[in-house]
Amino acid sequence: MVDRLANSEANTRRINIVENCFGAAGQPLTIPGRVLIGEGVLTKLCRKKPKARQFFLFNDILVYGNIVIQKKKYNKQHIIPLENVTIDSIKDEGDLRNGWLIKTPTKSFAVYAATATEKSEWMNHINKCVTDLLSKSGKTPSNEHAAVWVPDSEATVCMRCQKAKFTPVNRRHHCRKCGFVVCGPCSEKRFLLPSQSSKPVRICDFCYDLLSTGDMATCQPARSDSYSQSLKSPLNDVSDDDDDDDSSD
Repeated sequence: MVDRLANSEANTRRINIVENCFGAAGQPLTIPGRVLIGEGVLTKLCRKKPKARQFFLFNDILVYGNIVIQKKKYNKQHIIPLENVTIDSIKDEGDLRNGWLIKTPTKSFAVYAATATEKSEWMNHINKCVTDLLSKSGKTPSNEHAAVWVPDSEATVCMRCQKAKFTPVNRRHHCRKCGFVVCGPCSEKRFLLPSQSSKPVRICDFCYDLLSTGDMATCQPARSDSYSQSLKSPLNDVSDDDDDDDSSD
């Protein structure tokens, strides 16, 4: 089915519409063999709060962006190669339901669909696209994934020292290795994580010590699959991730 659509005029028109919605700031999406599988609005769990994002699933990439005018204009385009993607279902809890994790070596995050059926369709289509890509390329699934960031609202104190309380002066930071919310003194060091950046990035002291000794696997903590707390707590705007290239999230 995908192969038949690859060079069809209808598929080309659909992709052109997506390109036009992102405007000149977006990257070109039309290449030979690329097929637009589907699209829809998903709730992305961002750093400060859940936000609606428009997602487009192609047979080789996943594209998403901010909604400016629904069906007409989007900005802040993000493109994720599907061959690097792994997805895991998230258990329903509280107001956050029908979710799953999208994990890549560069960035990982949680998204939520409006219904269980929609979640199932998204996950099935993504898994099929990934399987087909890996089968054609002969590559193996990636076993390295960036940490899913703990939302700001889940941490009123530093998750490492357990002492520093976040205030407008003592601001939140995120460790790029474990995803924990940490204070400035607990995250003064930088370390090169090639899959995430070409320059050293902020990490917490705990991860720095482990990375420096080569014990990289231990830096990735076991994360709860519950994200409902992010909808329950009021947020103070006391986050500071100045080296985050997606600071709006």
